[in-house]
Amino acid sequence: MQQLRVIISGGGTGGHIFPAIAIANALKKRLPDMEILFVGAKGKMEMEKVPAAGYKIEGLWISGLQRKLTFSNLLFPIKLIVSMFKARKIVKSFKPDVVIGVGGFASGPLLKAATSLGVPALIQEQNSYPGITNIMLSKKVEKICVAYDGMEKYFPKDKIILTGNPVRQDILSLEGKRERALELFGLSSDKKILLVIGGSLGARSINESIHDGLKKFKDNNIQVVWQTGKTYFTIAQDAAKPFESEGIKAYDFITKMDYAYAVADLVLSRAGASSVSELCLVKKPAILVPYPFAAEDHQTKNAMALVNHKAAILLKDDQVSSKLVSTVIELMMDDQARTRLSENISRLAVSDSADVIANEVFNIAKKKV
Repeated sequence: MQQLRVIISGGGTGGHIFPAIAIANALKKRLPDMEILFVGAKGKMEMEKVPAAGYKIEGLWISGLQRKLTFSNLLFPIKLIVSMFKARKIVKSFKPDVVIGVGGFASGPLLKAATSLGVPALIQEQNSYPGITNIMLSKKVEKICVAYDGMEKYFPKDKIILTGNPVRQDILSLEGKRERALELFGLSSDKKILLVIGGSLGARSINESIHDGLKKFKDNNIQVVWQTGKTYFTIAQDAAKPFESEGIKAYDFITKMDYAYAVADLVLSRAGASSVSELCLVKKPAILVPYPFAAEDHQTKNAMALVNHKAAILLKDDQVSSKLVSTVIELMMDDQARTRLSENISRLAVSDSADVIANEVFNIAKKKV
């Protein structure tokens, strides 16, 4: 195949960025000299994470609508128009053979610009409930790669491919990493370890409940690796300091997630699509707290896909303050329950998603040629 040029658009959270990077890596593995350009939203974490992964990125001036009247909402129509113009300019200049949309603020304008200019496109829909933008764009794209069954309710059936969600490559093999992880996080091997990941941006209800439960965790010999997100980090750091010698550590963001998973006996997480896919692959027992304001409550639907297979515990966001700490302690004391959850969640894993999606991109590119 001739040299291929691909744009990957989207981001906003780790749940969109890391699958996008996994797809880029799978494409590069197959065709090392291909050109890949990312398009993200200015000021969002993709502008930092994508270059760190070795890829070029352009930023659009775009953001989502807030749920209340804000100055940012008043600017939204202007941002959208400016972003559409810039997206068209990027597509015309880069001349991609295929465009991939992974969700997030930048994905919509770029996919819209590409399809209106006749560039074939693919949507990677991570959630069990797609956003309105992807539903509208689905009529114009070649393929839609999904992670859940039943998506023909939203997309043209003949375009859907069940691929699962791509994940960070480093988590695909955790064997032999536990000892190094204990050393990295400064933890003891003879006490259970809770990993808290409220998402790359944090989760207030989870953070506040963990904060309130630190002494109980210490009293029950439970160590905590606590990813807080940036906004809660200073508070969490101060709260965790008296318990650091007991193995309770706060981090704003954990870069080496493979080590964090390797060391965890139990994971407490939001139910974003990417997090759910990773938990299946790392085979870890999990308590899921869906973000209650996600579109159409799609995080609860993501979580229920595991709960219905007895593969995770679900706590609603409004139950967190009263039940989270006791649920964690109860599960930590029940080795058999955690083993059952681990066995059940492992059966839901899809490990080759990025390669399957990369294969679809190459198929689309061949049709174009």
